[in-house]
Amino acid sequence: MKVVNVHQRLLYASPERVGALIDTLASPADALWPGRAWPRMKFDRPLGVGAAGGHGPIRYVVEAYTPGQSIRFRFTAPAGFDGWHGFEVLDATHAHCVLEHRIEMQARGPALLSWPLAIRHLHDACVEDALSQAQASLGNEPKAVLWPARVRLLHWLAAGGKRLAPPIPRRQHAR
Repeated sequence: MKVVNVHQRLLYASPERVGALIDTLASPADALWPGRAWPRMKFDRPLGVGAAGGHGPIRYVVEAYTPGQSIRFRFTAPAGFDGWHGFEVLDATHAHCVLEHRIEMQARGPALLSWPLAIRHLHDACVEDALSQAQASLGNEPKAVLWPARVRLLHWLAAGGKRLAPPIPRRQHAR
């Protein structure tokens, strides 16, 4: 099954500032990944081509990285995820740009069920939280993204019955 999943957010900041968020991924100062509410992104070495890691059960290796502009990850797990995902700064002017997250993959075997029934819903919520985190990190008003009941249930189950912190701490919201 062909999967193309795209999320975009207009950010009121220069492309350089937005691209700098990508460069913080998986670092102690990560300003893009919503690690308060989702498994943190971790790698076996600093961010760069060849770094292997992921978040939770989703595993990948950095396939391409243009600092300040884009990063692309090749899936290595779960089984049946044959493709990539990544972030890229698009449609830039001096005052704003679009941050995009895209998945392009062929879902095979077990992913024919796991993607449409569970992972897609969790993925969509996580990426929307990442885009809201980007807004908050840039001083923009973050878009409030409410999780549907299915996402709340799947997230709770994936977290072992624990409720994690909200994706964006209140103090990070732009005033």
